[in-house]
Amino acid sequence: MSIWLLILASGAVVFLARASFIVFSDPARFPPGFRRALAFVPPAVLAAIVLPGLAMPHGTLAWGLDNPRLYAGLLAMLAAWRWRTPISSIAVGMGALWALQALGR
Repeated sequence: MSIWLLILASGAVVFLARASFIVFSDPARFPPGFRRALAFVPPAVLAAIVLPGLAMPHGTLAWGLDNPRLYAGLLAMLAAWRWRTPISSIAVGMGALWALQALGR
C-alpha cells in the first residue's frame, strides 16, 4: 500500500511542477530567444523517441543493410521535408518499410 502512495505522491509532485510552468507564468513575458527555443522542443522530443527505434531495433546499433527501419525512416524524413504533410511521411515510410522487409525475406 505504501508503494502506491509513493507513486501517487511523486506523480502529483511532477505534475504540479510541470503545471506550474504553464499555469503561473505569462508567455508574453518570456524573452524572445526563449520563446524561439520553445518552438524546437516538440521536434527534439519526437526525435529522441523515434531515433532509437530506427537505429537500434534490437537494442544494438544497426547501420547496415539488415536494418530496413532506418532506411524507411530516412525516406519518411525526406518525404516530410519535401511535402510537409504527415500523411506523406507516413505513406512513404510505411511503404518503404514494407517493401524493404519484403525484399529482405
